[in-house]
Amino acid sequence: MKKTIRLFLFFFVLAGIIVSYFVYRSITQSRNSGRESKVLQWIRNPEAHTEWAIQAGTQCQDAPFILPTDGFIGYLWGDSFRPGHHHQGIDIFGGTSAGVVPVIAAYDGYLTRLPDWKSTVIIRVPNDPLQPGRQIWTYYTHLADEDGISFISEDFPPGTYEEFVSAGTFLGYQGDYSGTPGNPTGVHLHFSIVKDGGEGGFLNELDINNTLDSSPYFGMNLNAHENQGEIPACLQE
Repeated sequence: MKKTIRLFLFFFVLAGIIVSYFVYRSITQSRNSGRESKVLQWIRNPEAHTEWAIQAGTQCQDAPFILPTDGFIGYLWGDSFRPGHHHQGIDIFGGTSAGVVPVIAAYDGYLTRLPDWKSTVIIRVPNDPLQPGRQIWTYYTHLADEDGISFISEDFPPGTYEEFVSAGTFLGYQGDYSGTPGNPTGVHLHFSIVKDGGEGGFLNELDINNTLDSSPYFGMNLNAHENQGEIPACLQE
């Protein structure tokens, strides 16, 4: 009798886990689908959706960061595009061809561009404005054309290390480099906030666990798990 009850409880709990998973997956896919639809609408005809756009340099209320480029924030932190993958930052689509929409620094810090980086820069922020005493890094990528020809400012050649930049400094232009020449992404900026590795270096940005939700830094709802499909905009006080 006891064995039967244990088996019943086991399968009951297992069924609950499975149902919860598929409910969560359904909700996530629905939200992703809605965002993907809006991204496609924006890319095809940005002039028809100007109210979706954000402007570079905008600062929401008392949020510490300024927005790093113009365009539509199409994908959010935590979006899931395939099983086991979660988007590590936000994607801002300019709605133009590559090499047109400027990208600026969202906050003061020290810029590094590794020697092999064609489309990426990272900026060390020694003192996290939302958690003083913690070091973080702001990461900017896709700043090159589909063949890997860089759009990064000439002020930051490959091998640049710890160059101080202030918020608003021009970094380059939005591009469509995917990392594989001839296989472009849509033209956009991918921006993320990366955790410090503890020894003065940054963690691997490709793992969402190594990144932070940028919502409080911009004063916008940029978390895919909390955003119910609304167009990202400054939160009202």
